[in-house]
Amino acid sequence: MPFGDTADCQSALRFLIAAMLLVFFAPVSAVAAAEIVYERDVAPILRTYCAGCHNDVDLESELSVERYSSLRKGGMEEEDPILPGKPEESFIIRSLEHRSKPYMPPKDEPQVPPADLTLLKRWIAEGAHGPVKDESILETLVVPEVAAPVVQHPAITALAVSPDGKQFAVGSYGRVEIRSEPAGPARLVIKDLPGKVNAVNFSPDGQKVVVATGIAGLRGVARVYDLKNGELVREFAGHHDSLQDAEFSPDGSLLGTAGYDRLIKLWRTDTGELLHTLDTHNGAVFDLAFDPGGTVLASASADQTIKLWRAADGVRLDTLSQPQGELYRVTFTPDGKYILGAGLDRRIHLWKFISREKPETNPVVDSRFAHDSAINAFALTPDGKFLITAAGDRSLKVWSVPELVEQHAYEIQSDVAVALVAFPGGSEFVVGRMDGSIDTVKILTGGNAAVPALAETLEPATLTMSTNMVELVEAEPNDLVTAAQLVSLPVEIKGSINHDHDADVYRFQARAGEKLTLAINAARSESKLDSRVEVLFADGKPVEQVVLQAVRDSWFTFRGKDSDTSDDFRLQNWSEMELDEYLYANGEVVRLWLYPRGPDSGFKVYPGTGKRHTAFSTTALTHALNEPAYIVKAFPVGTVPVSNGLPVFRLNYENDDEPTRQWGTDSQLLFTAPKNGEYLAHVTDVRGFGGETNFNYTLLIREQRPDFTVAIGGMNLKVGPGSGREITFTATRMEGFKGPIQINIENLPAGFTASTPIEIEAGQHMAIAALYAAEDAVAPDEAADKHVTVVATATIGGREVHHELGTLGDLQLAEKPKLTVAILASVDSSSSTTEPGKPLEFTIRPGETITARVRAERNDFDGRIELGGDDSGRNLPHGVFVDNIGLNGLLIVEGQTEREFFITASPVAKSGTRRFHLRATADGGQVSLPAILHVLPPATASKQQASASR
Repeated sequence: MPFGDTADCQSALRFLIAAMLLVFFAPVSAVAAAEIVYERDVAPILRTYCAGCHNDVDLESELSVERYSSLRKGGMEEEDPILPGKPEESFIIRSLEHRSKPYMPPKDEPQVPPADLTLLKRWIAEGAHGPVKDESILETLVVPEVAAPVVQHPAITALAVSPDGKQFAVGSYGRVEIRSEPAGPARLVIKDLPGKVNAVNFSPDGQKVVVATGIAGLRGVARVYDLKNGELVREFAGHHDSLQDAEFSPDGSLLGTAGYDRLIKLWRTDTGELLHTLDTHNGAVFDLAFDPGGTVLASASADQTIKLWRAADGVRLDTLSQPQGELYRVTFTPDGKYILGAGLDRRIHLWKFISREKPETNPVVDSRFAHDSAINAFALTPDGKFLITAAGDRSLKVWSVPELVEQHAYEIQSDVAVALVAFPGGSEFVVGRMDGSIDTVKILTGGNAAVPALAETLEPATLTMSTNMVELVEAEPNDLVTAAQLVSLPVEIKGSINHDHDADVYRFQARAGEKLTLAINAARSESKLDSRVEVLFADGKPVEQVVLQAVRDSWFTFRGKDSDTSDDFRLQNWSEMELDEYLYANGEVVRLWLYPRGPDSGFKVYPGTGKRHTAFSTTALTHALNEPAYIVKAFPVGTVPVSNGLPVFRLNYENDDEPTRQWGTDSQLLFTAPKNGEYLAHVTDVRGFGGETNFNYTLLIREQRPDFTVAIGGMNLKVGPGSGREITFTATRMEGFKGPIQINIENLPAGFTASTPIEIEAGQHMAIAALYAAEDAVAPDEAADKHVTVVATATIGGREVHHELGTLGDLQLAEKPKLTVAILASVDSSSSTTEPGKPLEFTIRPGETITARVRAERNDFDGRIELGGDDSGRNLPHGVFVDNIGLNGLLIVEGQTEREFFITASPVAKSGTRRFHLRATADGGQVSLPAILHVLPPATASKQQASASR
């Protein structure tokens, strides 16, 4: 209608405004006047702001709002917190408005909006009417109906294969299809499930399937269906969040369920009776697995642990806490020997399964870095020989078990593989992906087999070289590769770094396999030079020495390290590390020598005492707290290791400080020529310093001359009749010699004996003997002392080398000891034997722990008898140690004369026989008579009992 004059326009405008206001306010008025429905209007407010703390499980302040009846029952503050008809007096309103304590929600939590608070007041004022059916508000949800999009290929979220391999269960959102072939048509469809299918498993008889599903944040259910007709057999509820897994026990009598609510529930499958609720996980539980015997249940959780439970009564047997991220998968090997886990930290974890009946520690066997992103699925072949893993980066791999060696890496998948299952035959597996694709894949092995690690040699081989040493003086200019001074070997060159950033370069010939020593004498002659020497190819390119691949990542915890000490290397996840492994940190490489021996200790690295030694000519450095560190494996030059997502370090021939730290800042480099040709020796100051005054050096280049010296500790001993004292022998190894060294003491005075011959083991630096005086021994005279001879013998380059160490000094007979100690067999020990007049003998295998006893005879000593800490087993073989020493070490307390102790052999312990003893620190260091330890070869896998002590 066309408008006329101004009055008409104003009238029309007033009409439009009135109409708009009517339309705008009509809904509000309608809502205000509508009846309040508990399920639709009140329950969502209680669920959002109250039910998190006040539910049937948590029951904070003894109040649960989960049901209308429990809400009206009240808690410890009020009998009825509602008071229908009296909103201002109702406790729930006073608490929500912070007029009465306790305030709800707490002030640091989201508060109830004013509109919701007004609605609650009106509901109470109108009588606080309850629901038609009083159900848990945590199991009901009011949501708008939204049409689900039509998806042609829904994401595969779960897979299972029947025990006979003839049926497959394929899970997706809201449905499970039972098929005769993984990618074939469905013969049976289970649908109308309440949410995503997170797991599906066949019963042991193959007649039923259990489906784990639910609605996030609301409820989780496990439903068991009969495969003959698809009918629901039983539903297992009681979880307050989506269910992540449901597993039958091997005999089908039990069902384990777990999910986002952190709870694990064990049920009887035939009756649905709830047997146990396990609630000690601090994060969502993603996976469950029964051991093959059905007596132990394992649970993998977001709290970075796997827990083991005794199925019969729910007792926790162990917590495997070594992983560094959420754990998504757990399983047992079919033979029941190992536990496997994987998840967010991208590793495959392997533990020895020990705690079958009672709480025990299950030792770490391996932890293998496997993928570049989180491992979200794995499957073990029925024979237990291979593990298939899939990760979030769409990678898919096969590993051998228990070695955890990568066997094959498949091409990058079309989408993330979230479900894997192996065929019963063990030659194929099925992979289901997020894009809805599903395929049967052959298990391929050997295609990506790991390159063999570099074998350690005990001593360097040598080639014949002229013995006529050539002495030269540096000829300038020689600071560039093109101006390198030509020298013939062997040679000794006197030179000087004349100015800052100066370099001296020497050219020499070498043959393939020739082993040379390049040594600098500067600091030892009081030069200012802090030398660095490296070997280059003739064109100036560096010569690669070794390839190191990281196999575990870690970092320094508690404190960093200075550049000297060999003790207390505190490393994250140290229990995954093994003795003799290489540790790389910021260019320095060391080897692990002894495990941490308690909560307040770290690794010792080689040589175990004094300044630490480095490997591969690297330089000892200071390391900061939280600095990255890696366990690395050494591979030959030029190797391209199979990628595992961790760094590869390529070390060249170069050295700053001599690796055994004997020469201060002077350099020594052991070089093996990779091929015939010319090489360059490149000498600099590591700081870039130089000058005309006293930056002199002598460079020696010659064939390697492996050798050793041995120092005696404990000269001039005083030994009481019927007792013993220690003698230590410390080797200094030179130019790559690592072989064993035998020590003999001969021509001892009458009445004196020694626990020799003893051996400084290959690669080790110390052996400890004991000198004993008989009850009727007489004091030796000077002639008898001088008659004693100590000889060290080793085989180097195929020839026997003898070094005479002299005598033991002035041996004296002391007074009768105030105490003596003796090693005895344990009362129930089967690992020891004894014959009259002969030393007690023990046997042990790598991975075992045995028991023994120590007894003291107190003659004139009433105090505490301390027998040492991590060094309490004297002269034990490398990798064998006295275990369970606690914070105070091995000791016999006041008033006692005996105690039991434990001896553990690590997996690296080598077969052989060795004498050992104990030493009491009291009375000058009294030692026991020696016992003999036989380290036997490792037991077969079926018999080996791994130690749980470390």
